[in-house]
Amino acid sequence: MNFTTKVPISKSKFPIDYQSMIFSMGSCFAENMASKFDYYKFQNSCNPFGILFHPLAIENSISRIINLELFEEKDLFFNNERWHNFELHSDLSNPDKEALLMGINKLLAVTNKQIRAASHFIITYGTSWVYRNKQTDKIVANCHKVSQSEFNKELLSVLDIEKSIKNTIDLIEKVNPNCNLIFTISPVRHLKDGFVENQYSKANLIVALSSVFASQKSPNTYFPSYEIMIDELRDYRFYAEDLLHPSQVAIDYIWERFVESSISDDVIISMNEVEAIQRDLSHRPFNTSSESYKKFQIQLDTKINNVKSKFPFMNF
Repeated sequence: MNFTTKVPISKSKFPIDYQSMIFSMGSCFAENMASKFDYYKFQNSCNPFGILFHPLAIENSISRIINLELFEEKDLFFNNERWHNFELHSDLSNPDKEALLMGINKLLAVTNKQIRAASHFIITYGTSWVYRNKQTDKIVANCHKVSQSEFNKELLSVLDIEKSIKNTIDLIEKVNPNCNLIFTISPVRHLKDGFVENQYSKANLIVALSSVFASQKSPNTYFPSYEIMIDELRDYRFYAEDLLHPSQVAIDYIWERFVESSISDDVIISMNEVEAIQRDLSHRPFNTSSESYKKFQIQLDTKINNVKSKFPFMNF
C-alpha cells in the first residue's frame, strides 16, 4: 500500500562527482542544498552576493559578474547606519563605505573565475514577485528595510521570466559553454505575498521554465524541488515551525532525491566515507585522556587520510 506518490525523476546525463566544480545561486533553499554539498565535501560555492529570490535579480547579478562591472560609490546608499546596494543581500552591507566597495569588487573578480570554471551551475528561483524602486524605476534584489512606500510591487509575467531565463543561460554559456545548468524552484512558501498570490508566483516560474526548456536544445535540466515538497511531502509535519520553510527532514529527503537524480553513482561510496568522518567529528567524548578515545582518534585520522589521498582538496 502506497501512502504517497513519487515525483518521477531521471538520472542526469552529466551527473555531479567529486571532480565537479559546483556554483549555486538563488533563494534560501539554494543554501540548504549548498550546505549538503559542503557536508559531503563537494567543491561548491553558493550565493557570493547573498540570497537572491527572483529571476531578474539572479540575471542582473550574473551579468555584472561575467562582465566585471565594478560597483561604484554612486551604486551605494546609506540606511539604518549601514551602506547598502539594491543588488546585494543585507548580509554584505557595511557601516564602512570604502570597506564595502573594496570587499564586493574583490568578490566580483573571484566569482567571475568561479563561474568560468564551473562544471555545474544550479539556479533556484523563489518568487515572481518583485519590487521596483520608484526613484530609479529599477527592480531591486533586496529592499534593505527601506520604506515600502519607496517601491511598487509587481508580479513578473511568464514572458518576463522566460526572457530573463534565456538571458541568464546566454550569459553563462558565453563564458562557459560546457557548463551544465540545473534549474529548480524553491519549495519555500512566500505567504507574505498571500496564499493565492504565492501560487501565481510559483506557477509563472514553472510555466516560464517549461517554455524555455521546450524551445532550447541545450542539455540543461530541471530538478523538481517544489513538486517533491507539495506532492511527496504534502503534510505540515514536513515544514519548520514557521510553516513556510521545509523542515530539516524535508531538506534531507529532497537531498536524497537530488542525489538519486544528479549525483554520480560512482561517488556514493566516497560520500558514505565522508559522512562517517563527519559523524565521528561531531562525537563528544566523556574523557579525552582515555585509551579508547586515543584509539578512536587514530582510527579517525586514518579515515581522513584515506579520503584525502583520493581527494586532496577536502578539508575536515
